[in-house]
Amino acid sequence: MNQTFRSLRHRDYRLWVSGAVVSNVGTWMQRVAQDWLVIQVLTHGSGTAGGITTGLQFGPILLLAPVAGTVADRFDQRRTLVATQAAMGLIGLVLAVLVLSGHVQLWHVYVLATLLGCASAIDGPVRQTFVGQLVPREDLPNAIGLNSASFNSARLVGPALAGVLIAWIGTGPVFLLNALSFAAPLVMLHLMRPAHPSPRVRPVAGTGSMREGLRYVRARPDLVAVFVLVAVVGTFGLNFQLTSALMTSVRYGTDSAGYGLAGTVLAVGSLAGALVAARRGRPRYRLVVGAAAAFGVLASVAALMPTYALYLLVLPFMGLASLTLLTAANATVQMSTEPAVRGRVMAIYMSLMQGGTVVGGPFVGWVGTRFGPSWSILVGSVPSALVAVAVGIFLLRRAHVRVSWSWRRSPHVRLVPTGDAPSGPAAEPTRDSAAA
Repeated sequence: MNQTFRSLRHRDYRLWVSGAVVSNVGTWMQRVAQDWLVIQVLTHGSGTAGGITTGLQFGPILLLAPVAGTVADRFDQRRTLVATQAAMGLIGLVLAVLVLSGHVQLWHVYVLATLLGCASAIDGPVRQTFVGQLVPREDLPNAIGLNSASFNSARLVGPALAGVLIAWIGTGPVFLLNALSFAAPLVMLHLMRPAHPSPRVRPVAGTGSMREGLRYVRARPDLVAVFVLVAVVGTFGLNFQLTSALMTSVRYGTDSAGYGLAGTVLAVGSLAGALVAARRGRPRYRLVVGAAAAFGVLASVAALMPTYALYLLVLPFMGLASLTLLTAANATVQMSTEPAVRGRVMAIYMSLMQGGTVVGGPFVGWVGTRFGPSWSILVGSVPSALVAVAVGIFLLRRAHVRVSWSWRRSPHVRLVPTGDAPSGPAAEPTRDSAAA
């Protein structure tokens, strides 16, 4: 089988991806329909109401991350996913019934968005670590890349399909289709029997088990460095929907079709990045740092493009860099973390990567309104590049290497050991230095 799709040779992973694709399409459809319902139907143009809904949906991950991580490590992951997927499907069904019956009100959407955020906060770390039970360790980076590819494939299809259906039959049926889409992963979870289960080491109940994940991360400076990098990029740089809306509508003066085209072009680049990531073997920390630096540079270039056409030209490369960063960071963190605490570590990772949007989104929006659309991108891209450089220097020092380059007779850029590198048995590469 092609190296890009080698994880599909495992039966349970094929089942999982099949169900995830259907569910992801439904999720993207719901996101578009929910925004339309709140902004265009229930409030007649209130961006504030839309922002509150988004905050309520993504805010719980900040509060529930410790609980979610403990659940991922403590309980059977397949059964937990059945519960969370069923809960999210039920929430979508309730919203569909309220809309179709004509009784929906704004507070209904707020409550359901919060409940959906709570279910998603528990589902996320479990879903991320569950992949390790479906494929052997050597195929985990490939499986993570294919997961990102399926998500971005749905991102291409879901919003476009939702737009057509909303114009044709309204938001209610779209919510109903999303609720029905959760039947796919539920059926697939029932059919699979993971062949590579991670050892279930039950953590101590109570707050001590939550703190164990934090203690583990604090004892791993390499993970702390990656988490800082992901937090900065996720909080200030990965606000594509907001920044693209400002750039296309305010700076370039395009209509909704222009905004939609920008989203599609970005998604194409993201999908390409996910597929490229799936072809790689075990990712290295240098790939995480390099992708973050590339994202910062490319996003800065996009912010300064004088025309809409040139802006579109840069977007796919920016999408490729961002997805390379996220898939490489995800795989690196999972593969370098002990299975007994992996769920809690991934919960911290996801709270930093996704939860930062709750704070970063409003700030980026304010900067774009106050100083102009280009600054809404630059306020994230420049710090992303600077933090990538700082993290790269830190990891190089931990690995006892330095960068050597020459542009004269034999142009090269390579890593060479420093004079203070340990010798003898201590010189054997550690998990940290080998990955740097």
